[in-house]
Amino acid sequence: MGLGSAMLAQAQSKVELWGIVDTAVRHTNNEGAGKNGLTKMIGGGMSQSRWGLNIEEDLGGGSKALAHMEHRFNADTGEKDATAPFFQLSYVGLQGPYGKLTMGRQWNVLFDVVTSTYASFPYSPYMDAYKPELGMAAGARSSNSLKYTLATPSRNWVGTLQYSFAEGNKTDALERGALGAASAAQTAAMPGAVAAGNAAAAAAVAAGNAAGAAAAASAAATQYVTQAVGTAVNAYGAANIPGVAAGALKQVGGFLRYSENGISLGGGYLRTSLPGGSDLDAWTLGGSYRTGPLYFNLGYGLNKIKMDKAAAGDIAGLIRNSTDLAIVGSMWSGQTSGGFQPGDANKRQMIKVGFGYQITPQLNLGAHYFHAKQSGSALGNFNGKANFIVAVADYAFSKRTDAYFGVDNTRVSGGSGVVIDKDSQARSRTGITVGLRHRF
Repeated sequence: MGLGSAMLAQAQSKVELWGIVDTAVRHTNNEGAGKNGLTKMIGGGMSQSRWGLNIEEDLGGGSKALAHMEHRFNADTGEKDATAPFFQLSYVGLQGPYGKLTMGRQWNVLFDVVTSTYASFPYSPYMDAYKPELGMAAGARSSNSLKYTLATPSRNWVGTLQYSFAEGNKTDALERGALGAASAAQTAAMPGAVAAGNAAAAAAVAAGNAAGAAAAASAAATQYVTQAVGTAVNAYGAANIPGVAAGALKQVGGFLRYSENGISLGGGYLRTSLPGGSDLDAWTLGGSYRTGPLYFNLGYGLNKIKMDKAAAGDIAGLIRNSTDLAIVGSMWSGQTSGGFQPGDANKRQMIKVGFGYQITPQLNLGAHYFHAKQSGSALGNFNGKANFIVAVADYAFSKRTDAYFGVDNTRVSGGSGVVIDKDSQARSRTGITVGLRHRF
């Protein structure tokens, strides 16, 4: 009995159920083809609604096992987030005197260093309804990920290394499929090509250019086949690229942060190796300062794609490029809640600066400005700039419940493809958000 009690005491477990329920009403202008106003309820204004489990087991000797699972949902409808897996985070690990090792789907090192060191707001890392900074975080979360974190006893210094497994996710099968689709389209197009060539030759003869009839026939037939092949390859890519783009990615990186006496400084780097052979290098650097009720923060982020551009007619190369650009495009636009379209640009930079002020124990004010620049578009259509600004007032009814009011504005400029979204083609948009949040 005594031995059993000792073993139980040495290996005690703790299971915590926690969550956030956040619902807001948001109004935006310049929405849709008619550039109309849109008012709707959203399932998360300041924070996305979620629930999770934190599990710890004391292993003795200052060590413990841990597990974390987090599910996100839309509180306005009760449905799960359609853009995310059932568990947005799910990992298991060990923590002891020599650091912490975790395995699974986790926040990546870019997200970690920004939110822990120079977050946009002192009372919430970012505003979920308007978060342009997350578009620079290479997806923010990483699946199939190993992370090792080491900190000094005072946690003045914290460092993390990350490695995520690609698990064989490549474009080889896509390339073979695209080449097969091109070959089939070319064969199917031959009768039409012959007809197009004959028609062009006849037109040349009728115009008194009998000597140029053969050249006209050849050009028309080639154009017909080229268009048919292009249409087939584009259709194949549209149907099959998303599956590979949603697959596992190899990522390697780390961050280091220092914090003492209200000053926090940090930086991080993450390389994402894409299935088509390109690399996305992402850097961030910044800091913050707290003194009494005042909070300042400043940060910089850079994303750069290293890609071997395929030559015209290189179908396999074009498929590789399209797959990699689709992945980066989802990273750059999927998290921003209002940004500019990535297109074929290969570089994006962002500077962020903000402050917060706690007027009373219940009332916090915060404002943040982001300036982004996008470049590398071959024809310049997607080169441009964006300015984002957001201001939020947050009132705490208690430690668990608060209400908030936010105003945001987005303005973009540059090439013809630099728009906030494809439907509206708008270059400016203002949003107003009023919401209520409860933590448990």
